[in-house]
Amino acid sequence: MAFNKTNRRIKIKQGIRRKINGTADIPRVSVFRSNKAFYAQLIDDLKGHTITAASSQEMGKSVVNIEISKEVGKKFAEKAKAAGVEKVVFDRNGYPYHGKVKAFAEGAREAGLKF
Repeated sequence: MAFNKTNRRIKIKQGIRRKINGTADIPRVSVFRSNKAFYAQLIDDLKGHTITAASSQEMGKSVVNIEISKEVGKKFAEKAKAAGVEKVVFDRNGYPYHGKVKAFAEGAREAGLKF
């Protein structure tokens, strides 16, 4: 398999997913970033369904930067608390932990979500 940026991220993602798993008590936060948007889901892997989700698009933002990622993290934490979730496990989905992914995590922590 040729290692381009996408294949490398998928390989890292598979290694992460082998180690972490979301339950009903401690669900998994999965993030995805594209060139135009930032998405996050709260997932219960045992039941196989999404508890809640947030994205930069539902906030009306067309371009994503670090500040907007932090806002998405805060909004996501509010939705998670409304669903009765306080503690989560973070799945960075193969992305490096800096920039937008780090800003999202910091925003969620500021709003009261425990990783």
